[in-house]
Amino acid sequence: MSTQNPATDPLGKSPADRPEHIDPVNPAAAHDAIPAVDPRLLVREEGLAGYVGEFKRRMKAGDLGSLPVVIGLIVIWSIFQGLNSNFLSPENLTNIAITMTATGMIAIGIIFVLLLGEIDLSVGSVSGVSGAIVAVLAVTNGVNEWLAILAAIAGGALIGCIHGFFFARLGAPAFAVTLSGLLFWLGAMLQILGSNGTINIDSDGVVGQLTTYFFSDVAVAYGLAALAVAGYFLAAFLDARRREAAGMPSRPLAEILLRTGMLALFAFVPAVLFNQYKGLPLAVVVFLLALIVTDFVLRRTTFGRNVFALGGSVEASRRAGINVTRIRITVFAVSSTFAAIGGLFWASKIAAANQSAGAGDLLMNVIAAAVIGGTSLFGGRGRTWNALLGVMVIVSIQYGLALEGIATPIQYMITGAVLLATVVIDSITRKTQKTAGRA
Repeated sequence: MSTQNPATDPLGKSPADRPEHIDPVNPAAAHDAIPAVDPRLLVREEGLAGYVGEFKRRMKAGDLGSLPVVIGLIVIWSIFQGLNSNFLSPENLTNIAITMTATGMIAIGIIFVLLLGEIDLSVGSVSGVSGAIVAVLAVTNGVNEWLAILAAIAGGALIGCIHGFFFARLGAPAFAVTLSGLLFWLGAMLQILGSNGTINIDSDGVVGQLTTYFFSDVAVAYGLAALAVAGYFLAAFLDARRREAAGMPSRPLAEILLRTGMLALFAFVPAVLFNQYKGLPLAVVVFLLALIVTDFVLRRTTFGRNVFALGGSVEASRRAGINVTRIRITVFAVSSTFAAIGGLFWASKIAAANQSAGAGDLLMNVIAAAVIGGTSLFGGRGRTWNALLGVMVIVSIQYGLALEGIATPIQYMITGAVLLATVVIDSITRKTQKTAGRA
């Protein structure tokens, strides 16, 4: 029988001999102990040199963030502006902003699914069903348009719950379930539209004005930009004070001011451009609001943390007490709900609900927007703001090539090449992070 003292570790050292030990009976020993220091505090104490060093460390570790897509967007805009001076004109940029809202809305929802490491192939067809429901109820049957919109969005949520049930409860692969959904809801859309196949939407109605209404008063664009900047500064400042009071790492005031200044640049420049054309588009306001709300949900709520946890490890999440089935069903419901909302914007854009809605390259553009924006196909990494960056890249390429008269097949080829490059970067990044012990 071993005579090892239970108070010692396998190396024969007592707790008092271990460096991390703090004797609660001896205050002097506790006072002399060196407390652990959060590395983020060291970075901020070193000032600019600390931030530069932290940036280099993150780059070496493969933590690229949104840097590649931002650089890519700058390159794309520079090339097309050099080829055609009208590319960065207020009118063209406004058209780009409005066009990207439909795809961007659907991309927001699919990001939730991608965070789980899964895929939803049905979002294109669901968006088509949404437009068909609104058109048939509001135009053909004279139902109040707001009720028709609520019915379409509720229908999208229900479709997502059905997909989630087969995936999460019955264990069917998400790829197979949503591929079946793609075909089924495409057929449902054709059935709802009937033999005519096209129902024109009232351009003065609620859906019709989603992409055609502009806030012509210049004060609206500037006021919303100022509100966003002030809101960010106030939230960041109060958060830093709370963390500082709790003894947690917090951003210094200088960093908060720098971030606020950068946000002001990104907020007021578009406001100036919009006001030089027709004003602030309603579609852009709704899209940005959706981004803000969903980003808050993912980063600041228990549900959002659970989504990231499932993307990291399903088994670990289950052992931690997370209701895996409920989260999965909810995520697919969120995906289909935003697909339905995106379908309303698409119907507004083409002023009709027809058989081509949700078909063509919409599904591929949605997935490409999420992935190009920085959401990982492997799950566990991404933000809903990635939808904005990704769809800006895709629509910018489409508009730039259209201005140059480039044929559609070439547009597909270039978009596919950009998507492939993004996936390759994502794969290399994950390998680098594993090597650095950060994955």
